[in-house]
Formats: sequence, C-alpha cells, structure tokens
Amino acid sequence: MYQNTVIVGNLGRDPEMRYTPSGIPVTNFTVAVNERWVDQDNQPQERTTWFRVTAWRKLAEVCNQYLSKGRQVLVEGRVSASAWQNQAGEPQATLELTARTVKFLGRREAAEVEGPIEEEEEIPPF
Repeated sequence: MYQNTVIVGNLGRDPEMRYTPSGIPVTNFTVAVNERWVDQDNQPQERTTWFRVTAWRKLAEVCNQYLSKGRQVLVEGRVSASAWQNQAGEPQATLELTARTVKFLGRREAAEVEGPIEEEEEIPPF
C-alpha cells in the first residue's frame, strides 16, 4: 500500500531540529493550510488546517537551515491523525505529516540558495 499527501501552506513557527540517540537529525515544524470559499449566502469563509511536519536526515538539516516562520512550502509525505482528550476533558486532534519532499515556495532573502530544495529519502517506520 502507498499513501501520499501534498499540502501547500505557511510555517506557523520556526523549525526545531534535534537528534535521535543514534545521531539521526529530525526537524519538526507546523504548516497552516488555508481554505477560502464563498458560502451559499455569498459570504466569504475561511478555514485553517494545521499540520505538524517531521523531516528526517538530510531533509531535516536543510529544512532547519532554510525555513522560518511564515515561509510558504509544499510538503509531500505520509499523513497520520492522532486524537486525545486535553486536561479539561475536551477532545483534541492533530494531523502529522512525515515529509518525503519539501519544496520552498515564495520569495526568499538574497542570502538563501536559489531553486527549490527537494530531498527524497526512506522514512523510518513509526
């Protein structure tokens, strides 16, 4: 079986990189995907869906180096959902995307490299 999800959105915060005990780099960041439409009463509507993104190895290092809050990205990978109850007993959920490919979109500062950054690699199992 194969699962592939593609999202385009903006980073909600700066990436955070860490290393596993065996020294493998892992970078986490959030992406907001906005959906806009006009409802049946001709009123504009908007909904934001947040994704928690995890990048591994070389892709993790590149994302940590070049991404920052507000940056537009295209992320392709495997999605999973988690649900739980918070301390107040209210239901919570999150969408988690393990990145296979990350393409940097939008304008960049002059100090950054030219061209989209794309890295495909084997993703470790959960």
